[in-house]
Amino acid sequence: MSVPTHEHEVGIGLRLAVIGVLLLIVTVATGIAVESTDSELIDLDAWWNDYVATFLPGIRPVALFMNVAGAGIVGTYIVPLAGAALLVTARRPWGAVFFLAASIVGALVVQLLKSIFGRLRPEEILVISDHGSFPSGHTANAAVIATVAVILFPRVWVAVIGLGWTLLMAFSRTQVHAHWLTDTLGALVLGIATTLIVAAVMTVPIVRERERRRSLG
Repeated sequence: MSVPTHEHEVGIGLRLAVIGVLLLIVTVATGIAVESTDSELIDLDAWWNDYVATFLPGIRPVALFMNVAGAGIVGTYIVPLAGAALLVTARRPWGAVFFLAASIVGALVVQLLKSIFGRLRPEEILVISDHGSFPSGHTANAAVIATVAVILFPRVWVAVIGLGWTLLMAFSRTQVHAHWLTDTLGALVLGIATTLIVAAVMTVPIVRERERRRSLG
């Protein structure tokens, strides 16, 4: 089994950084687009906000559960700290640092963009939320967790579960009218973007730790 060279690790980091920055630009561009009153995205948001109230109405209890699990004390503190603790227990200390760093950076960027755009939430909102609709913090957080999991454990089933969790979170945020559809789509891209950028900074220790664990079987 070949061991990645420092140049190879740096190359991986650069690719992650480029992809992350491009996705971040996409998120910001989406935020700018929904600020325009004549944007077709506004019409899409209005249509989905009406439609989602009648689509799978029985899922609302799940959406309310996701509201608690995706942010607040649970999503912001308990999940990252518990995940980091599990990674440390599994002798993945750099993975734990990566998870915490990605969670913190993602949350900070979400709040920054919320303050910049200051988009109003749907009037039908059923839960208590802070100011700023774009982007969805719950969805961005879910995307961060999923992306971290795929980077640390690159398996197809991990990616499938991570994508499913993120999409369910995105849907749940619109189902309780806490966000517009574009808030969640932008947040999904944002969560991936910030995590890739953090991964780019930490590429060398992450890759070496993963290879070391792989060599131990």
